Amino acid sequence: MATSTKTTGKREYYDDPDFNYLQWWGGRSYEHLSEVIAIRRLLDGRRFGSAVDVGGGYGRLSVVLADYADTVTLIDPSSQQLGLARTFLARHPAISARRMSATRMEFPDASADLVTMVRVMHHLPDPAQELAEVSRILRPGGYAIIEAANSAHAINRVRHLLRGEPIPAKAVDIRPEAAKRRGAAPFVNHNPRTVARQLRAAGLNIRSMLSVSNLRHPVVKDVLPEPAMLAIERAVQEPLAGICFGPSMFFLAQKLTGRRGYLYMSGRM
Repeated sequence: MATSTKTTGKREYYDDPDFNYLQWWGGRSYEHLSEVIAIRRLLDGRRFGSAVDVGGGYGRLSVVLADYADTVTLIDPSSQQLGLARTFLARHPAISARRMSATRMEFPDASADLVTMVRVMHHLPDPAQELAEVSRILRPGGYAIIEAANSAHAINRVRHLLRGEPIPAKAVDIRPEAAKRRGAAPFVNHNPRTVARQLRAAGLNIRSMLSVSNLRHPVVKDVLPEPAMLAIERAVQEPLAGICFGPSMFFLAQKLTGRRGYLYMSGRM
């Protein structure tokens, strides 16, 4: 695995020496495996020449993409993350890592067959520029997997219903006030209908959606063993996508080839 040191773009929020993203995932096996299930379901039966894992961190999901692509390039703006990646990906020669921002990716136009962006939208109140870059580097007909934290998940819809309030169309900043005051990284949830419009505006046609991490609740995790949780997760990701049930939504989108696309959304929020 080769790593370059060039970077552009936004502040690197994950270079905090007191925060280790690899260790953070140590207690979140269910969430990680739920995302692996989703990616494998969306990519099942497909093969790609080149894939780009945007904001891939230390390579947690890059190793999954390597099962579907000849080469995978992980990009991340954080030198700390790329340092972790050097060790984590040492046995994966098909995966390289480069330091760059999602706002200006150093790839030629139409040079990637697959682009993934998972747990990145959480930090993008307005993802228009990043989605435009995803579209730019994708070849016509290429695929993107975009994940967004869901502001319209089932529990939140009940809360808003009880307050007599609609789910906001705009991204919702969920940082504590103290984090806002100290200038911590943006941390937002997105309305899936808005994300669908943003994808279409970037020339990305939604082909399918999955509701992910559907059982991510402390009570459920205390009661059910992980194998049972994952069996249920595998069974419900597709059926619950139409109502945007879970805290995380995965979108499989395809770069338009000049024909007018369609907007895939069902259910009510």
